[in-house]
Amino acid sequence: MAKVKTVFFCTECGNESPKWVGKCPSCHAWNTLVEERFTGSKEKSRVSHSANSKPQRINEVQAEAMLRIDLKDQELNRVLGGGLVPGSVVLFGGEPGIGKSTLLLQIALKQEKLRCLYVSGEESASQIKMRAERLSLHMGDCYVLTETNTHHIIEQVQEIKPDFIIVDSIQTMFSPVLESSPGSVSQIRETTADFIRVAKESALPVFLIGHITKDGALAGPKVLEHMVDTVLQFEGDRNHVYRLLRSIKNRFGSTNELGIYEMQGNGLREVENPSEILINPNDEELSGSAIAATLEGLRPMLVEIQALVSTAVYGTPQRSATGFDTRRLNMLLAVLEKRCNFKLGMRDVFLNVAGGVRVDDPAIDLAVIAAVLSSTADVAIPKDVAFSAEVGLSGEIRPVNRVDQRIMEAQKLGFNRIYLSKYNKGLDQKNYNIQLMKVGKVEEVFRGVFG
Repeated sequence: MAKVKTVFFCTECGNESPKWVGKCPSCHAWNTLVEERFTGSKEKSRVSHSANSKPQRINEVQAEAMLRIDLKDQELNRVLGGGLVPGSVVLFGGEPGIGKSTLLLQIALKQEKLRCLYVSGEESASQIKMRAERLSLHMGDCYVLTETNTHHIIEQVQEIKPDFIIVDSIQTMFSPVLESSPGSVSQIRETTADFIRVAKESALPVFLIGHITKDGALAGPKVLEHMVDTVLQFEGDRNHVYRLLRSIKNRFGSTNELGIYEMQGNGLREVENPSEILINPNDEELSGSAIAATLEGLRPMLVEIQALVSTAVYGTPQRSATGFDTRRLNMLLAVLEKRCNFKLGMRDVFLNVAGGVRVDDPAIDLAVIAAVLSSTADVAIPKDVAFSAEVGLSGEIRPVNRVDQRIMEAQKLGFNRIYLSKYNKGLDQKNYNIQLMKVGKVEEVFRGVFG
């Protein structure tokens, strides 16, 4: 009978230790070692492009043109950086029930000229067929394989020769060279290495669906995110219809892009113009609402900033922000208090970015201040006014980058005025059909908007 061996693995870096210690000796993280048991010897897998590779001068390396694969999905193509790169490994994470499997099955069924192998370790083939019928798409050259053994999966890959693979999920896969259970640190690392080796040797793109922990991080060792080429995060509230696709890591493109989908009964619909869903279509003018022109990667869009200012009931004022940095909100309130003489020290201030998105762009500072002032004075901001500028600590209105794209987005949606910093260079009113309101201080914005 084979001897049972107990090993402790660090969930952050994957370091192996013969005994449990409170602090990982490799990455120095606390309380990250987990126990795993093995039976027999463990075979190490190696990810290599060539068995006989030799060092080359970098100026002698032949750079090949990187032709991307069009996945027939503009949002996913944008987040990936223009399409799927052959030989790349994409880790696709998200909460349970958010729509990860639905989106990737939808991508597989959309392909007319590409052959896809959908590997499922969580659902049966009949369950996948039922979900595919609900999507109401033409079922192209898509193969379904219900298997968890990576060696058997690789054999089927060599036989079918698909154009890309979808693995649902990496936590259910196991490699027979290890005796530990599926989902353990060593199994996740080993099975991921198997798929990476196949992807690099045959230029075969691989999608790996990954579970996330209760803290919102991808389950498994942190080294998993370092092994793959791209890490995508699928976000959203299951009680709302909109889903956001973000790139956390991308070796072949920008990590600032954002994809937006709408969950419907027959699958996920691409939202081509997110500004229309992030702005309240109500014609009634309400106080505490301002429209900000922001950027997510290369995509300009308008978001609605909502503010509520009320008297503090318990003596200690509350500061709460959803979709916006609370510390930056406190800074902007201090600017209004110090520079503009607005007494907000004993007021509760609640801020919300409508639509469930989170915005880190400093260009929405001016819209935040306008929404707070509107709620304080209980005077509505006209519906045809937008804002796009950063606010400094001295109350000055600072310029933002790529302001012309923000202006054009506001103009396209029918806004008549947009408040900008007067320090933006190269803006000519003749080039736009929207009125450019150039200001330098917060006081000028207050007089212009509220009279």
